[in-house]
Amino acid sequence: MDLKYLVREPENIISKTPLLILLHGYGSNEEDLFSFRETLPKDWLIISFRAPLVLEYGGHSWFDLDLMNKENPMDIDQAKAAEKGILEAILEISNRYGLTENETHLAGFSQGGILTYALALNNPQLFSKIAILSSYPEEKLLDNISKDKKQLEKLKIFISHGTDDAVIPLDWGRKAADYLYHKGCFFSFREYMSGHGVNQKNYMDLMEFFNK
Repeated sequence: MDLKYLVREPENIISKTPLLILLHGYGSNEEDLFSFRETLPKDWLIISFRAPLVLEYGGHSWFDLDLMNKENPMDIDQAKAAEKGILEAILEISNRYGLTENETHLAGFSQGGILTYALALNNPQLFSKIAILSSYPEEKLLDNISKDKKQLEKLKIFISHGTDDAVIPLDWGRKAADYLYHKGCFFSFREYMSGHGVNQKNYMDLMEFFNK
């Protein structure tokens, strides 16, 4: 999977340079979350991937959705292929820049957040700070979740969800709290008076999470 992406390089890149990976939502593109770069730490290397599937009316997706199919609305095989492709791309980028002693962070919105859960919980040894916006953990992608409790406990996870989200219901997002609690993960779950998006308070809290 040859993923296209936008990159913001810091002035100096060393083996300890932090790497942040951004994963957009369904119907969007790599420019969406890349706008966050203006208020993120200046010494971070930031990569914003474009999902591989092109939609009929523009935009991109990580996997197909069939909302009429209430039992299996998402294409699990495509989602697992996307997860694998993203992981391979992260490792390739880390190798290219010589990032051998760094922390790697993840942030995903909606569909990108589903994959962020999977990437972080299946490979906790690779990641540090995790931000998941307007999403939920899809357990069908978590069948290989790490058994290493110490690695899971090492993750720092920020979760946000709009109280009026009409795309991914708040109750779906809340399931993450129980799931992560039982896995021993360190996380904060915050609700905002918004729909399926990131309002100003949500954005400020997210930046505080990444900057501290």
